Amino acid sequence: LVQLVESGGGSVQSGGSLRLSCRVSGYARSNRCMGWFRQAPGKEREAVAIIYKEDGSTRYADAVKGRFTISQDNAKNTVYLQMNNLKPEDSAMYYCATAPWFRWREEEYNYWGQGTQVTVSS
Repeated sequence: LVQLVESGGGSVQSGGSLRLSCRVSGYARSNRCMGWFRQAPGKEREAVAIIYKEDGSTRYADAVKGRFTISQDNAKNTVYLQMNNLKPEDSAMYYCATAPWFRWREEEYNYWGQGTQVTVSS
């Protein structure tokens, strides 16, 4: 059983920073790719950043490029999302998820965390 637990969300002012963490436990084969997704009220969930555990490859949504950084600590089975220069439009519930391969579409992700709320005020 794969379990994901997110932490690090909170409320910040525009321009501030937060670092989200996602600790993963469980069967390793399902965990090759880790993704951060977000969903704002009334909007569809969208991919924010993904990282491939095998070689560290990353991909970012255009809206967060240059501001967000995804990283991993394999020894701790933890993936991070460093979010800088936050904007009100970044406000959302942020989820981490795992996929067997380096994929962008959320349909490819088979295990999900419960989410952590990020609120950015102007």
